[in-house]
Amino acid sequence: MPVHGLPPYDPQNIFARILRGEIPCKKVFEDDFAFAFHDINPQAPTHVLVVPKGAYCSFADFSATASEVEIAGFIRAVGKIAKDLGLEAAGYRLLANMGEHSGQEVPHFHVHLFAGRPLGRMIPG
Repeated sequence: MPVHGLPPYDPQNIFARILRGEIPCKKVFEDDFAFAFHDINPQAPTHVLVVPKGAYCSFADFSATASEVEIAGFIRAVGKIAKDLGLEAAGYRLLANMGEHSGQEVPHFHVHLFAGRPLGRMIPG
């Protein structure tokens, strides 16, 4: 059931198609709750996308309708990916866009993991 004010989930979005194996990707990680792969247009030396395996169009949808097990599993997966990639010592940034003003391009909730260089200010002044 969609969250009030959000469009219904589109099962033909590119991340849903990647999850189904219809579109190839450079996989980084997979478990029961999350799938991670390298961004095809990286914005930093390390730019990994982490998507939940469930059909959630946004953070609002995920946080309101995913089970506690799915939420915990996804968050733990994001942390494990950063650790496994060796990003903790130098640091990394997590970014989740939601909606038009944020620039969300794919209507499937996802987290960007950026690392590999100083990333500067979070939002340019």
